[in-house]
Amino acid sequence: MSKPFTAAVVQMAANPNDSLATAQAAAAKLREAAAKGAKLVVFPEALIGGYPKGASFGAPIGMRKAEGRAAFARYHAAAIDLDGPEVALMAEATAETGAFAVVGVIERDGATLYCTALYFDGENGLVGKHRKLMPTAAERLVWGFGDGSTLPTFKTEMGTVGAVICWENYMPALRMHMYHQGVSLYCAPTADDRDTWLPTMQHIAMEGRTFVLTACQYITRAAFGPDHESALGDDPDTVMMRGGSAIVGPLGAVLAGPDFSGETILYATLDPSEVMRAKYDFDVTGHYGRPDVFQLTVDTKAKLSVKEI
Repeated sequence: MSKPFTAAVVQMAANPNDSLATAQAAAAKLREAAAKGAKLVVFPEALIGGYPKGASFGAPIGMRKAEGRAAFARYHAAAIDLDGPEVALMAEATAETGAFAVVGVIERDGATLYCTALYFDGENGLVGKHRKLMPTAAERLVWGFGDGSTLPTFKTEMGTVGAVICWENYMPALRMHMYHQGVSLYCAPTADDRDTWLPTMQHIAMEGRTFVLTACQYITRAAFGPDHESALGDDPDTVMMRGGSAIVGPLGAVLAGPDFSGETILYATLDPSEVMRAKYDFDVTGHYGRPDVFQLTVDTKAKLSVKEI
């Protein structure tokens, strides 16, 4: 059984118009967290590449406006390639610190964009990715759909790390697939800053008897620049996402956060032995699983539109 260790969730703003600058800032935050002992560091959804909060991309039903096409072209240009300098910067920072990091990005694959969580291992650099299976509502206009080939978990000396993005966390079958893979460090990069998010994270922690680490951006209208269409208005001080990042223990106790005050890094000491103590009376894939009644089938084959890393 591994020893207690420090984990961190980073609540920060993207620079939606400059992904390289965002990656540089994220690498600095990773180094800061590692300097304070963090072995696992989780960043928000769509941090590098940006989450276009409030934008409609000029698409009333049955129409595509010219300004929406221009907005998508700008968003596509701000996305990243997995062999690009942004990924190299994060890999360098994890190699330098030895930390394991989960980073939300907008991944460019030809003309299609994916909301992706990247996994970085200090020794091996970029070791995997998860493409969001089900973009929510208008996200489907600008993001492609992931498939079952990018649902990995990673065994580390701290425990088994996996990531589920934002409202994917409301998909019971996806959660069960993560539990079946033995996840004990369940990472939830998100753009959901509502009061209902924390109880969702507590439920997942108790359901899976897992630590849950959720990270959301804290970002104001000023960060997006004048070309961004915003349903929330153009006052530069408007808070577009207010954070709410948190760390939750396997019996639902909130260990850090939620924080709505601004950019910050939240820390907690995680004791891996707490996972087994929590599963004493509830193991969702074991003695509480009832496999004689329920079966889960997951198609993990890559589809033609998905490329390997």
